[in-house]
Amino acid sequence: MTVVWAWALLDLPEEGFDEQLAFWQQMTRTTLSPWRGEHDEFATLLPAAGDAWVKVQRTGGPAGVHVDLEVDDLDATRALAEGLGARVSQDLGSLFVCRSPGGFPFCLVAARPGGPSRQVRDGQPSLLDQVCLDIPADRYGAELDFWTRLTGWAQPSPHPDTSGLLPLVRPEGLPLRLLTQRLGEAGGEVKAHVDLACADRASETLVHESLGARLGPVHEGWTVMTAPRGLRYCLTERAPGTGLRP
Repeated sequence: MTVVWAWALLDLPEEGFDEQLAFWQQMTRTTLSPWRGEHDEFATLLPAAGDAWVKVQRTGGPAGVHVDLEVDDLDATRALAEGLGARVSQDLGSLFVCRSPGGFPFCLVAARPGGPSRQVRDGQPSLLDQVCLDIPADRYGAELDFWTRLTGWAQPSPHPDTSGLLPLVRPEGLPLRLLTQRLGEAGGEVKAHVDLACADRASETLVHESLGARLGPVHEGWTVMTAPRGLRYCLTERAPGTGLRP
């Protein structure tokens, strides 16, 4: 089983949907695909060059983030996921709606026909390229093991455990990184937010504020932002071309 493409899904509530959508389009410098789904609830954010890896979903619930993993053997991946403790809530034929052992929503999707996809990473001031899994302390070990074994993506060595942040090593050619974050509190379900790699974090912060985002805590290496209508995300000091810190 191989993950051949990975998608970040922005789940945006109905209230204020147009405002939220306009913000995410502007900050990702993308155009919108035609709407699809039974209720026209899904669309893709299309970059100027390369293949897309971010989608939006109109939802009746609160704002959130989930991931879709395109895999070359869907049935085998479902069996692996369930064996590792995932729960499958919907079987849509070419797509399984799942939750991780810690309750994080994700989908397993049959790989699209055709050749390899391509993401353009170079020459951009910022790039939405990472989903950070926010994991309660008492679930961290099990959740890290689940995602490592499900994706087959290795953990870097040595582990930077003192920071509470541990990325999985993204295979070459895939658009999306997974970062695991151990929260200070115990209890609750795993949630997530997206991160942008920024060539100049201070300049990018000003751009995002001009688009309507609110500035939150500023840390060494990342800045917490809140998009219109409440979806939290981070601007991080990483090279858009590689996803790595300078």
